[in-house]
Amino acid sequence: MHMGVFVLGTGNHIAGWRYEGAATSHIELPVIQDIAAIAERGKFDLLFISDAMVMDPTDHPSFMCRFEPTTLISVLSASTTHIGLGATVSTSFSEPFNVARIFSSIDHISGGRAAWNVVTSSNPKAALNFNRDEHLEHEFRYQRANEFVDVVRGLWDCWDDGAIVADKASGRFIDDRKVRTLDHKGRFFQVKGPVNIARCPQGHPVIIQAGGSPTGLELAARTADVVFSVVQDLPSAKAAYADLKGRLGQYGRSPDALTVLPGVMPIIGRSDAEARETLAKLQAWLTPTNAATLVASRIGYDVSGHPLDGPVPPPPPSEGSQAFSHVLYETAKREKMTLRDLYNLTAAGRGHWVLCGTPRGIADTLQEWFEGAAADGFNILPPYFPGAFADFVDLVVPELQRRGLFRTAYQGKTLRDHLGLARVARLDAVQAEAGVAEPVMGGA
Repeated sequence: MHMGVFVLGTGNHIAGWRYEGAATSHIELPVIQDIAAIAERGKFDLLFISDAMVMDPTDHPSFMCRFEPTTLISVLSASTTHIGLGATVSTSFSEPFNVARIFSSIDHISGGRAAWNVVTSSNPKAALNFNRDEHLEHEFRYQRANEFVDVVRGLWDCWDDGAIVADKASGRFIDDRKVRTLDHKGRFFQVKGPVNIARCPQGHPVIIQAGGSPTGLELAARTADVVFSVVQDLPSAKAAYADLKGRLGQYGRSPDALTVLPGVMPIIGRSDAEARETLAKLQAWLTPTNAATLVASRIGYDVSGHPLDGPVPPPPPSEGSQAFSHVLYETAKREKMTLRDLYNLTAAGRGHWVLCGTPRGIADTLQEWFEGAAADGFNILPPYFPGAFADFVDLVVPELQRRGLFRTAYQGKTLRDHLGLARVARLDAVQAEAGVAEPVMGGA
């Protein structure tokens, strides 16, 4: 299995910060460094920091006040040695040249442990902070994102290995045969290049994607190394896993080139009853207001005018996060949930799968999903930090290790090593060898 941890300093449960001993801040570096140390002790592949471009005082506590994620993982690279470090940067509110430089820099600083989570941003309010009156339409955002990712990867490929020779005798610093311009002119971007930093230790930093719409899935199949998936039950997880893996062949990629990590919130107890008590305690801190706000932000539409004990209303056409809307609504319809039930589900796991039980029982379920071709591992969303995460690392991870399902030691130094992925050669050469007709540079 591969394991990531989704770090929100106040916990992934909206009320997790209220739990006894839980951290109450997402902007205290020692808190995040402690989480990183626990993750590395557990031999996790990846530590992940999300982002948002909106401050909403009714939102999740960690979303209100947070570090800029690429700054944070740069700092964490100095206090960790092996774990991969992932950060979100939006393609809707950034420029490819800046993103290429930032993640190249972090990859060099960390010795090859950087990962970029590609998002298009789903909150329409974010546009108001970037000189726009409204957010870009969903399909338009993904068209921009496709070209954005291609430009970034093209900039990473402007340098070959060994381009810096630094020959003091001759005075020759760069082998200019190993550095080239990009000369990209597309629908959304015009970028000359090259980027002013040498080729990354990983060739390319790892690319993460989480979009579940058809256009998001195609972007992931074409470009991603890791996908964070949103699932609630084993049959739908198997179907989604097979669908995504089946898309890779058209891009000259093997199924093993992509690691699928469903998000899961583990609630751990010495008995099933104790685990349920912990979840009940967390849920007891919810109010209709904070739960309604969170469900609206995750599901992508306003449900505030509907009765709490009535059925969940179907989603209208949405420009938000379509994967969440579909998964949550279909789960609610299948389980005959009321809107109150959906509030509880969303507040507990922010739309992700909540797994409640003993360490052995949780390990049993993770093993079933892993061996049943529903996942390549899991993105762990502890309800609060550090205690709930330490419990997973100290109780569940050893159980998985005893079963031969998870590493007991790191076997390499880069994130690609952990994921079993080769260092990236130049994409134009890779595609030519694979016989892929699609050009590397979309729109070039």
